[in-house]
Amino acid sequence: MPETSFAPAHIRALPSWLLGRAAARGHRLVAEALAGEGMRMMHHAVLSAVAELGPVSQAELGRSLGIDPKDMVGIVTDLEGEGLVTRSPDPKDRRKNAIAISAEGERRLRRTRRLGDEANDELTAGLSAAERAQLVALLRRIVEPGEPCAPDASDASAAPGEGARKG
Repeated sequence: MPETSFAPAHIRALPSWLLGRAAARGHRLVAEALAGEGMRMMHHAVLSAVAELGPVSQAELGRSLGIDPKDMVGIVTDLEGEGLVTRSPDPKDRRKNAIAISAEGERRLRRTRRLGDEANDELTAGLSAAERAQLVALLRRIVEPGEPCAPDASDASAAPGEGARKG
């Protein structure tokens, strides 16, 4: 059921207002979906990054996701405690830890990606596949100003409702 907004018409027409409302709805949908698997959104993002980047330092993980190093330590500790990642000395620099995804982490990530995809499908259910692709392209231009807006190769080959989405 759509929420009723009592904001003035001028405010409701602002892109920043609409983006904020859409982001809040998307965040809620994805968070609820991931909660069914016992996963929080930041933990899912970190697990996804570890899977994509391979064994990676905590510092690099934090930089890639924009997460404060102190927060990253806690997230990695949580994921390690659940058996989803392993932490071992980096063979290139023993002063650093290398974080790698475990077999259980890969299994859980497959499930949480599916849940995140389903939540994003619900978020964009009122859009055609072409409109969704256009929305993603436009949002990339806003989020990454000055960056080329070409979709990733994984996006171009994905069927509607699939692809490189972050949940």
